[in-house]
Amino acid sequence: MDSIFFMVLRRMRAPLLTLILVYAVAITGLVLIPGLDAGGAPGHMSFFHAFYFVSYMSTTIGFGEIPGEFSDAQRIWVVLCIYATVVAWLYSIGSLIGLLQDKALRRAMEERRFERRVRTINDDFYLICGYGQTGSGLVRALTERGQRAVVLDNNPDRIDLLKLENLREFVPALRADVRRPDNLLLAGLRSPRCAGVLALTSNNEVNLRVALAAKLMHPSAKVVCRSDSHDIEANMASFGTDHIYDPFDIFALYFATALQAPCLTLLNDWLGELRGSGLPEPIAPPATGLWIICGYGRFGKALYAHLADQDIEIIVIEARPDRTGKPRGTLIEGRGTEAVTLEQADIHRAVGLIAGTDNDANNLSIVMTALALNPDLFTVVRENELINAELFDAVGADILMHPSSIVAHRIRMLLGTPLLAEFTNYARYEDDAWACELVSRIAGLTQDRAPEIWEVRIDVEDAFALKLMRHEGIVPTLGDLLRDPRRRDATLPAIALMRRRDNGRTLLPAADERLRDGDRLLFCGTMSARSRMCWTLQNVHALGYVLFGSSPREGPVWDWIMRLWGTRGSSEVEDR
Repeated sequence: MDSIFFMVLRRMRAPLLTLILVYAVAITGLVLIPGLDAGGAPGHMSFFHAFYFVSYMSTTIGFGEIPGEFSDAQRIWVVLCIYATVVAWLYSIGSLIGLLQDKALRRAMEERRFERRVRTINDDFYLICGYGQTGSGLVRALTERGQRAVVLDNNPDRIDLLKLENLREFVPALRADVRRPDNLLLAGLRSPRCAGVLALTSNNEVNLRVALAAKLMHPSAKVVCRSDSHDIEANMASFGTDHIYDPFDIFALYFATALQAPCLTLLNDWLGELRGSGLPEPIAPPATGLWIICGYGRFGKALYAHLADQDIEIIVIEARPDRTGKPRGTLIEGRGTEAVTLEQADIHRAVGLIAGTDNDANNLSIVMTALALNPDLFTVVRENELINAELFDAVGADILMHPSSIVAHRIRMLLGTPLLAEFTNYARYEDDAWACELVSRIAGLTQDRAPEIWEVRIDVEDAFALKLMRHEGIVPTLGDLLRDPRRRDATLPAIALMRRRDNGRTLLPAADERLRDGDRLLFCGTMSARSRMCWTLQNVHALGYVLFGSSPREGPVWDWIMRLWGTRGSSEVEDR
């Protein structure tokens, strides 16, 4: 605020001095020039009358001459002063308009307004650095859940786009260079309400600097970064970055899992879908045969490493192997957009094709050409820009990979339901039959809709009624939570996916397991099951009905009825 004040004073110093000088000269002239006083006698105008007259003379004309009629000398002086004050005001107003259009002042006012809005946030918020494709999707997901966010981005067009978004929560945003620590502090990095910092720009070096600044200036905040360079990832991990997401490694692992355990992949897809959306179709890429990878950049290398570990035959097509390097296996130099190059890679014998270059037009051309030569191909295509979404939908690829969407999906899962991210990591070690059975159970509960995912912590905040029962020596089981509080012999349409106790995790815990303080439980099911379980956890009467079939009668009205009934009962006994 001080910088804005001094900037205004510095720019308006000359206009203000001009106004003061013109007013001083005009007032002094009226006082010195002889005229008539209020009684009509010769005299001089007082300073008060002169100041009053000059004040309204510079804004309007028509109030008349005070305190009496002016002499000709005074009128000549007033005419000169009228033009002088008009010129002075035009100069001052013009300078003020120019000041308001000054980029430095507007920037200072914008920063001041942004800082004030950040300070007024009373809930925990996440500082998102980079409002690109990943950041925009994540901001929408966070605000849909009622979580607060603050955005920094160096691109003014993206900030303007954010202001036009129809979001459930207001998101303060500022065009700023996130590499500068002062901008991070302006966005509330050191605020106790800052729950985490998300570095989501497309530049690995920028994300590294944001992560370093966040860990130094707010060590307790969770730091989440995007990086597609293994060297940068190792650097980030060295100073304690909490979560690092590489979209290419994530998708490569996902694809390798889909080859060996399609049900497990389907389970992860279902649990990661937004609530209420339709369940995606299962993905079953061919696990044997020839696969062709077009593009041996970061994406192609990640896929090649996972496929090579599974002893799958691979042929790589790369236009610039001198830049990307050469794989251990077969390499054909070319872009893959021409039929000749694909035929050299034995496209007619291939069972699958991966179009993974960093050019969307080339990827679309590769897929269309390959399908024309071999319509039975299983196709995987990389989409670099979301603006081309309709084109990629039209090409009909079996798997569509978008790096920004992958990172946004993982971070959304991490921030919304942290236990779900842990569950997917541990479920990867189960066999496919286990996943198929769980998929069947979920589909039966939700009627082919994406399930609701929620967490429960056994503490006073999430399980108030449960804590009261434990004080009385009653220890409910997990199965008790799954009873319907409206009809205790019925089971809620929900499944306990995981229990976290201390540092141990149990997948699909048994219903007869006793609950302990501090347990964290992950459930999936319907929205109604979640609301009824919440009722059981928070309402003592609902929990009493679930446990014993009845709830204790409490309250002043019931006490009065029982006292009245007790008095009448004793009278009847005496009469008998």
